[in-house]
Amino acid sequence: MNSIQTLAENTKPSIGDHTNQDGINIAYSQTRVHTPNNQLLRENRIISAFTPGPWLEAYRMLRTRCLQSMDAMEWNTLAISSTSAKTGTSLTATNLAISIAMELDRTALLVDANFQNPAISNFFGIQTDTGLSDYLLHDKEISSMFINPGVERLVVLPAGKPMFNSTEMLRSPKMVRLVNELKSRYPSRIIIFDMPPILSQDDTLGFSPYVDCLLLVVEEGKTKSDELKHAASLLKDINVLGTVFNKSTDHKIPF
Repeated sequence: MNSIQTLAENTKPSIGDHTNQDGINIAYSQTRVHTPNNQLLRENRIISAFTPGPWLEAYRMLRTRCLQSMDAMEWNTLAISSTSAKTGTSLTATNLAISIAMELDRTALLVDANFQNPAISNFFGIQTDTGLSDYLLHDKEISSMFINPGVERLVVLPAGKPMFNSTEMLRSPKMVRLVNELKSRYPSRIIIFDMPPILSQDDTLGFSPYVDCLLLVVEEGKTKSDELKHAASLLKDINVLGTVFNKSTDHKIPF
């Protein structure tokens, strides 16, 4: 049985939506609201379509450990990446964002920054051809592209069109200003960036200095030890929050 296991391996310790008495950002007066197909969510293993159980609890545990570390450092931006493709990075980013949005006093913004292989819109069945790349390339208003995917207190920013100069755009002054604005305007909002693999593209290494921390996803039986060592050497100056074992054979937390 597949599972997800978290390891505590810390190396270092629409924008105008309304509030209510239980939490924040539950009304979306300026944000497009998408009603997802529940069967599609289940097929894509998105936790909002499942009843409480070990799978959901695994992501709640991951959420708690991430938030404890981030709160202690007053961090609110997190990049999620892997050493290689097809290790479940986008799924981990999506389900972690949903888990954070389940907290009544939190909101989450999930940004798809994997321009060559975007997945988040497909997970929810969102039909859109605009996103972060349109802001970076064409100055499209960022708030006009936020989408609520049917989960309270969660908004998604799709990747948009592919960019062949994505590495340069992700570390451009324009992108840095956006990250800083999002960080400072809503300190209670956790902003998660779904990033491409570290060892196959330069996007993540170029962008990671501008976020507070990074979470690394590895797949048991697939991710090789030399890949982890190489990634660790590349990330030596980055705040690595921890490591997530995806598809672990540990049966304590079924996935």
